[in-house]
Amino acid sequence: MAEREFDVVVWGASGFTGRLVAEHLLTVYGVDASLKWAIAGRDEEKLKHIRTDMGRKAKALPILLADSFDAESLATLVQRTRVIATTVGPYTQYGNELIAACARHGTHYCDLAGEVPWIRRMIDAHNGVAKRSGAFIVNCCGFDSIPSDIGVWFMQREAQARFGKPLQKIHFCLRAASGGMSGGTAASLFEVAEQARKDRRCAKLLMNPYGLNPRNKADGIDRRDALGFRRDELLGVWVAPFLMASINTRIVRRSNALLGHAYGEDFSYNEYTATGNGASGMAKAAAMSGAMAGLMMSAAFAPTRAALRRFVFPAPGDGPTPEEREAGFFKIELAGIDDEGRILRGRVDGKRDPGYGCTSRMLGESAVCLANLTPRRDDEPGGFLTPAAAMGDALLERLRRNAEMTFEVMDVIE
Repeated sequence: MAEREFDVVVWGASGFTGRLVAEHLLTVYGVDASLKWAIAGRDEEKLKHIRTDMGRKAKALPILLADSFDAESLATLVQRTRVIATTVGPYTQYGNELIAACARHGTHYCDLAGEVPWIRRMIDAHNGVAKRSGAFIVNCCGFDSIPSDIGVWFMQREAQARFGKPLQKIHFCLRAASGGMSGGTAASLFEVAEQARKDRRCAKLLMNPYGLNPRNKADGIDRRDALGFRRDELLGVWVAPFLMASINTRIVRRSNALLGHAYGEDFSYNEYTATGNGASGMAKAAAMSGAMAGLMMSAAFAPTRAALRRFVFPAPGDGPTPEEREAGFFKIELAGIDDEGRILRGRVDGKRDPGYGCTSRMLGESAVCLANLTPRRDDEPGGFLTPAAAMGDALLERLRRNAEMTFEVMDVIE
């Protein structure tokens, strides 16, 4: 990549999550020191207000202007930086021109998208261009889907070191969490539900567990997302479906394909929410499964979807107080087994609420990581990647060091 004025630009910094990303970069990297970065959006006054609120340290932080629907302004913007980190969603509405500009001009890109149909369309439309330009386009760099994708990367790395082979199956379960869903995530879910209602092809894509895989590697042994409740023997608890599995599992499977099936061609992966043991665990799993089914049905119909938007989920741009963000956390367990029956158990924990506090740190560190990456190999320098396929160990270590995330092995059973 040719020399650029900035290493990272935070696009959408006047929004709730964008501001948190900017605050994280300011805290860890300062301004105009080891990292050259700027904030950007379409409203200069809002950006100035955000910069003032961030304090004296942010006084020299550059402000850049562009518009999500103005291709020329976006082309000018992306050519000034090595990486664009964007929080402006739903990406189906606001992300098309930006991702096209990054792919065309060789600018690395990361986002918080969880919109499977949109990601598929962007891959099909721009992957070839991004490969030729050298742009690394990396979706899903927040709570969806870094704990899943980098968590599985970590587990497979540890399995190779201990067993000399990958884990054939890994199950993820959310053990505990405190903190609400972000308004942006909720908006993305509703956007996807609306697309599926209108377009049968979209609905079919959402049912395909390998829907984000490269076209020539779009198959495997998993047949559908986990439905209903059950006792999972690998995890040792009763489990219910996990709301974000429909995006996370597809990112993990795409990683495996992009990495040359490093996890194995028969690798299986699913995600759950843990509800405990015994009769109470079973009852909680059944209740959660029913609630999840009701939520999905409600999101599929316009009147109930509108009610959910208004009364249940936060609006984009809204979020918890600083005190609530600080008190939040998540605890994830990953359990895997290889083809000889050896079991590895690990955990991924994060401080601060998953939807905002920790997500903003994940995106910020993904952007900095991309700014410091070199092409994977000469014949394929860029393209649409995943957090694991693009950054792997480099991102893992940044998350440990700068995002207060834990990745560790809990148990090995041989």
